[in-house]
Amino acid sequence: MTMSKGSNVPVPTSALRVEMGWSSGPGVPDADASALLLVSGKVRSDRDFVFYNQPAHSSGAVRHEGKRDAGGQVTDTLLVDLARVEPAIETVVLAASADGGTFGQVPGLHVRVLDAGRGTEIARFDSRDASVETAFVLGEFYRRQGAWKFRAVGQGYGSGLEGLATDYGITVDEPQHTAPPAAVPPTPLPSPSRPAAPVPAASRPPEPGTRVAGPPPPVAPPATMTPPTQPPPPAPPQAPVRLSKVTLTKEAPSVSLAKQGGTSGSMGVNLNWQVRKQFSGWGSKRGRAVAMHADLDLDLCALYELSDGRKGVVQALGNAFGALHQPPYIHLDGDDRTGAVESGENLTINLDKRQSFRRILIFVTIYEGARSFADLHATVTLQPTNGAPVDFSLDECTVPSTVCALALITNSGGDLIVQREARYLVPERGVSPQRTVDHVYGWGMNWTPGRK
Repeated sequence: MTMSKGSNVPVPTSALRVEMGWSSGPGVPDADASALLLVSGKVRSDRDFVFYNQPAHSSGAVRHEGKRDAGGQVTDTLLVDLARVEPAIETVVLAASADGGTFGQVPGLHVRVLDAGRGTEIARFDSRDASVETAFVLGEFYRRQGAWKFRAVGQGYGSGLEGLATDYGITVDEPQHTAPPAAVPPTPLPSPSRPAAPVPAASRPPEPGTRVAGPPPPVAPPATMTPPTQPPPPAPPQAPVRLSKVTLTKEAPSVSLAKQGGTSGSMGVNLNWQVRKQFSGWGSKRGRAVAMHADLDLDLCALYELSDGRKGVVQALGNAFGALHQPPYIHLDGDDRTGAVESGENLTINLDKRQSFRRILIFVTIYEGARSFADLHATVTLQPTNGAPVDFSLDECTVPSTVCALALITNSGGDLIVQREARYLVPERGVSPQRTVDHVYGWGMNWTPGRK
């Protein structure tokens, strides 16, 4: 049975699968599920918000599993374990946000609560009155006298995921609102018999009011004519919600730059490291550092594959520092040979050229001064011009590795997806770290010995 808005049912089990679903089709915007864990109607911090860019709660109580499309029926799933919800949490809100449209354009919007073990349906709520909303609270779990219940809510927001998050106390970055363009007189189209020549990217557009050769503009219909009914224009894409920081972990290893707001400008990739103190013999008993890697030299590198098939590497070895405003649109700022430079080593990726990228693999090698990454503590930070920093640490090495794949950035329909790799590789004897990374990730390049 479908629940009515405002009704509630007891939840008989703790391990639950929550499916938010709708029907896909032409003109139907995408939607994303999210959950907020509340105390007195507000989150305690950004960590209590579970969504596509932060897909797991630290308690393990809620996890965003992702989407699937089966024959035009789309479901975005959250796994909820009520037994792991912290005692202070009173409510778990289940919401959805529309991307590039409104929920009035999303047919068949509903939420189902299933027993995760048996797959049986516990509750279902179908939302039938959505119109201009871009975010929707479909339901919530709440405590009542020591037991959990599910309530069908059906409350909409016209301000998207940003407004929904802010309403529940989430700290988000200031939205990047674009000022409306100034009115410009309409310019006639070029003549069909003479196609317009492509304009180079560096060329300036014509000044407002400049006339382009071609037929005169069409005459407006008389005022007495009834114009044909036109569908309402689609809503603009929702403003991306960006937390103060995104940390990639094994449980939450990837992030969408588009949904994080990183769609233009540049993105810096910073590698910073500290040397672990080395102890041996009598010195170890006294807690004294008797050996340090004073000659440590780590190299931040990037393998790239462009959309036109060109491949290459950006690295200090061989002075292959790349370029930011021409292919490969990736630049290495220098070579920190000691780790003493406060800013570490930095790569910059031109996000304005994101359509030119097919994939980028960020990796780091030990050029000299250490046996493996087990001796080091390193932090990787990706900082888009627009959006919060994305970071992760390298503290998990248990093998004699001299090369580590840090992050794989792939182009998915124009969106760049950052995937945390933190993959430690052990080159075979006589095989370079670069060739080792190439082989594991299938880049297919030819390598020759190089020097700094």
